[in-house]
Order: sequence, then C-alpha cells, then structure tokens
Amino acid sequence: MTLSTPIEEVPRVGLIYQKRLKKMGIKTVEDLLFHFPRRYEDFSNIVPIAEVYPVRTQEKKLKNQPKLLRLSKGMKINQRYCIQGKILEIDTTRTWKKRMFLTQAIVEDKTGAMKVIWFNQPYLSNALKPDDYVCLAGEVSVGKDGAYLSNPAYEKISPRDSFPGTKLTHTGRIIPVYPETVGLSSRWLRYIIKPLLERLKDEIPEPLPEEIIKENKLLPIHQAIWQIHFPDSIKLSEKAQKRFSFEELFFIELFVLRERQKLNQKKSTAIPLNLKLIQRFVKILPFKLTNAQKKSSWQVLKDLEKSRPMSRLLEGDVGSGKTVVAVIACLNTIKAGYQAAFMAPTEILAKQHFQEVSKLLEDFKLNIALLTGKEDKWKSPKLKNENIEISRQKLLEKTMNGEMDILIGTHALIQDKVKFGKLGLVILDEQHRFGVEQRAKLSRQKDFIPHFLSMTATPIPRTLALTIYGDLDLSLIDEMPKGRKKIITQLIKDNERENAYDFIRKEAKSGRQIFVICPRIEKPEAKDKRSEKELYWADVKAVEEEFEKLSEKVFPELKVAMLHGKMKPKEKEKIMLDFKNKKTDILVSTSVIEVGIDVPNAAVMMIEGAERFGLAQLHQFRGRVGRSKTQSYCFLFTDSHAKKTFQRLKALMSSENGFELAEKDLEIRGPGDFSGVRQWGIPDLAMASLKNIHLVEKTRNSAKEILDQDPALKKHPLLLQKLGRFRERVHLE
Repeated sequence: MTLSTPIEEVPRVGLIYQKRLKKMGIKTVEDLLFHFPRRYEDFSNIVPIAEVYPVRTQEKKLKNQPKLLRLSKGMKINQRYCIQGKILEIDTTRTWKKRMFLTQAIVEDKTGAMKVIWFNQPYLSNALKPDDYVCLAGEVSVGKDGAYLSNPAYEKISPRDSFPGTKLTHTGRIIPVYPETVGLSSRWLRYIIKPLLERLKDEIPEPLPEEIIKENKLLPIHQAIWQIHFPDSIKLSEKAQKRFSFEELFFIELFVLRERQKLNQKKSTAIPLNLKLIQRFVKILPFKLTNAQKKSSWQVLKDLEKSRPMSRLLEGDVGSGKTVVAVIACLNTIKAGYQAAFMAPTEILAKQHFQEVSKLLEDFKLNIALLTGKEDKWKSPKLKNENIEISRQKLLEKTMNGEMDILIGTHALIQDKVKFGKLGLVILDEQHRFGVEQRAKLSRQKDFIPHFLSMTATPIPRTLALTIYGDLDLSLIDEMPKGRKKIITQLIKDNERENAYDFIRKEAKSGRQIFVICPRIEKPEAKDKRSEKELYWADVKAVEEEFEKLSEKVFPELKVAMLHGKMKPKEKEKIMLDFKNKKTDILVSTSVIEVGIDVPNAAVMMIEGAERFGLAQLHQFRGRVGRSKTQSYCFLFTDSHAKKTFQRLKALMSSENGFELAEKDLEIRGPGDFSGVRQWGIPDLAMASLKNIHLVEKTRNSAKEILDQDPALKKHPLLLQKLGRFRERVHLE
C-alpha cells in the first residue's frame, strides 16, 4: 500500500463506497489522507457515571436493572458526556405511534448505571451485546422515565483499556468530523483513514523546505497529518491546521509568483507613449478625468512601454470610469501600429462596449468591429462611422490582415478561427486572469505575447490581491466622477413597503426608471419534493412572481418588463434595449444586471431578499443607479429579523466605498463569494486562511525567498513535484 494506491485497492472500501469517494474527488490513498476534518467533537473527558448523575434515586426497573441515577438540578440538559462501562442489557422495540425503532440499553461502571437510547438504529442490537464493554459519547436528555444518554456515538473497548482509553477512534478522544456526502459518514471515514494513517504517515514526503518549517515554527508533515485527523489536544489540532493552512497558501503564492516569473521571461511589443495623442483624446472628452483615472492611465501606459508583457488588474467601483482608461490604452496601442482585443463576459456587455468605445474614438478614424456568437458588426471611417453588418469570414480576414484596429466581443474572440495580424493589447472585462498560453494563442506566437489589462468592478480585498491575484499588478480607481450625488440607501421593513411603492410610482411618473432585483427565477417546487437547499430559498421572491405582482397589482399603470439568465440572447438584448430607450418603466431582473448594464436614467434600485446577497454584490447592484446628476435611491427589502442581517445591511447603508465593503464582506462571508474563488478548487483550510493578512504575507515572503534563490526549483524537486500536483488540483486560470 502506497500513497498513490487507487481507492479501489484499499481494504474494506467496496464498490459503493468507491463511487461515493470519487464523487468527493477522492481517487487515491493520498487524496483520502488529505481529506481533512471540517471540525472536531471533544469527547476526551471520560467521566464516571456518578458524575453525570450525582443524585442516586430508585427508578422503575427493567428486568435485573440496578439503581439508576437521576439527573440532579445542577446538571445541564443536552450537555455532552463520554462514559465507559459494561452493557447489562440491550433490546430493540418499535413504537406504535411513530413506528420508530428504539434501542435501549443499561450501561454500568463502578460508580453507577444509566439508561442509553438510540433512535432508528435497530442493527445495534446485533452489534452490541450484554457484557460488552463500551465507550459512549452523547447528550443527556430527559424523558417520561427519567434521564438517559441520547443517540450516543459508541465504540467497543476491552475491560483492560486504561482510563481514559487511548486507542479509541470514535469516542473517548477529540473526534474528527469530516465533509460528508450521502452514505459517507464521518464514522466510516475515521474507520478507513486511521489504519492507513498508522501505516503510511511516516512515508509522506515533506514538501516544505526545512528552513521554512523552522522559521515559521510549523509541525513536520508526519506529525501534522496525524494531529489534524486524530489530535491529542485541541492545541495540537490548531497547530496542524496552521501547518496545512500555511502550506496551501504557500503553494498558491508559489504558483502565482512563478506565473509572474514565466510572464517576465516572455517578450512583448514595447509600445511608446504618444503623449500628444493622449492629450488630444483627453481634451475632447465630454467630462474631466478624475485623479484616479489619470494615475491608472499613466500606470498602464508606462507598462506598455516595456518589452515584457503588461499584466495589470484595473479595479474600480461601478461607474468610476474604467472603460475610459482602457480606451486610452487601446488608442495608444493602435496608433503605434498594433491591434487591440476587448473581451466581455456577455453579449449585452460586449455590444455596450462596442457602442461606447466607438463613440469615444469617433474622431480618430479607426476600424472597430464586434464579434459575438450571434452577430458581427463593423464601424469604419470609410463608411462615415456607421455600424454595418459584416460577414464572419470577411471580419476574420480583416482581423488577420491587421485591418481591424479593435475587435470587441465575447469569448468568441479566443476561438481557433480568430487570428490577429499584429495584436498588441488584450483587455478583459470582469475576468481577472488570462493565462500565458491563451495570450500566446491569440498572438499566434509562443515567445511573443500581447500586453494584458483586466478590469473589474468587484473590489478585491487585500489578502485576495496578494494571493490568487498575486501575478497581476493592481491599479485602483478609488474616486467617482465629480457631480455624482450620493445614492440614498434605505432598509425597508414590511410595514414600510406601501410607502416605498408610492415613492417608486412618483419617480416613474416623473420620467425616472426602476430596477427590481430578485434572487431566484422559478417558483420553488412542491414542499414535499424540495431539497434542503431549495427549502432555504422557499420564501425568496421569484422573478416571475414579482413581475406578475408588480405589473398586475402594484403598478398596473406602468410598463414592467422581466429579465433573467434563462432567456435567449436576442430576447435579453431587446428587453435591455427597450429599458435603455425608456420604453419600459420598471425592469424586474435576477443578478444578470450585476455586471456592466448602463442606464443613466435609472434612479431607483429595489432589491428583494437583500439578505441573500453579499455586500460586494449589493454594492454592485446599487452602482447600476446614480449614473447621472439626478438623485438616486437604493431600497433594501428584507423579511429577516436576524441581528447579523441588519449589521451587514447597515454597513452598506453607511458606506459608499466598495473597497471598504469588500473587506467587510470577506470578514462576514469568507472569500468563496468573491469573483468565482470557490470554483477554483482552493481547499477549505486555505480558503478560511485567506482572511488572515498576516499569514498571507508570511507565505508570500517565504515563496518569494525560495524563488529568488532557486527560480527553477532545481534544488527543491519535491516542491516542484507538489506544485505540479497542486496546479492540477487548483485551477486559477
């Protein structure tokens, strides 16, 4: 048996369990050993029965039952206890009313005896017999016949075992509780993992260099792997978690820093700064650039001058003016004789960028094209700057010949058929990473890749910026254009709903438009068919229901439209266009409007079920209004009375700064809700540790020191090998 042994060859793991393990991504013994507990139950304090029930009184007897111990006034109901003793009797019966199996036993030690009850576990009558010695851990409950130990974890022991038992697995110690799936319990996992650990823990290679372990006072791997599964104390479990948290973060840092290193070895076109051109562009803008826009533009333009590829992330709140910075970079690139690619996540946003970029660059006689899955357009100075339909073949030919200056589109841009003649710059909106291989594919050269600028309206907390975005340089647009009024944000309670509706009606009649956001599309299924997750959403406003209610009952005199992600692209586009052209007053939508929709006339954002969204997402929604000089409003509707909900929503009400809110959101909800982080396969320990800026900085410094001394990791073959496996498991691109 080795670490690479497939789970099919592990003793006591049958076909059914193999399928369940693979469902959780566990394919080898190593995967199994690195499937860490998510929490622990402390059953290490084994007490005499007399300490559980200190007052002795005679109760109703079963057969040869000894004196049972009644719960005293001082003891807590539902408190957990762990006891050891001999089973005097055990029997299973079935209740008539609830048709439930009750397995009842009497367990005795030297100090007394107590009743034990298991519910719906009739097999225990065969597994446990009179005269068996057991260790039991569970809660104390009280029924008609007095107190008893309820549904305890159990384990057979030898009467000669020391007190407390040291060889125990499921009781009598600190017990690991694992992430589970249907039919795969923590008890079964402990049963399988423990003998494998005993056999293989000393064979697990230590991937971390010795100097890092010493410097950061980490447990060595053979000790840490045991203590994270079967800790001798809570303190040792914390030390083991610290070691593996450090290790996971260290490998993330090592990965992103090596990506940066690999990028720096590539070549890119040095695009000189054409200052007169940029000054001319800025002068004809219908607005004045903010200082943050100027600073970010300068950082981007100076990066373009270098012969190594730019790799920069431009962060800024909704409406802060990121697109203008991107257009400045495009203009400078094109006038130097190169092309730019501009990619957006949705067709709606791609078309919006096409219109906005075309308008901003109207005076510079450029060929700008739109390429999406369904539509191709071309704006040419030869055609009086009009947008015309163009065949896909002709568009691709012009792009390959270098005639198209800017190609704007969705992911259709990275299809094999799309080839650029002289690509100098790639801009991505709301997709923060674009790998070296993808860039090389776009430019058709392996050793020459274009510059890269990513834009996001989701402010990224500092810890995430240092880890999973550590290969990108950051530019921040942390101020809004002048003249914008602060959006008035209010929490609307049930008894204030009608007043809010009246206000919205007045705004609509004065010519302003309203967004209404709901967290769900369909109505939930019938109650008896819903899963736990669906039950959670049961009281959430469905878009269809809300649309029906608002259009027929609340605002029958207004024009109400509905938008959600399951609609066809053409249908979505028409609905958005009608809303933008003021043909509808209210748009009821899911979070599909979170990214990029620009409707300056919208003055009210109404969010149903506001507690279901993270702070960063709520801030994004709020940013869809307030895009003109007119006063705008954001109404947060919630049925929740939880204290935490009010804390979160009040934080949004009192703050305009998305960066500050992102930090609060990270603190409250964790990093998994940021920018697809959860989809990257980052382990839970590392995910939790992304809140810890001190630990993040330590791991980054350690990774940097290693790479400074050994860039190719030739002196650290184990580190290189583990990094390769880490890359397969965690997909950061």
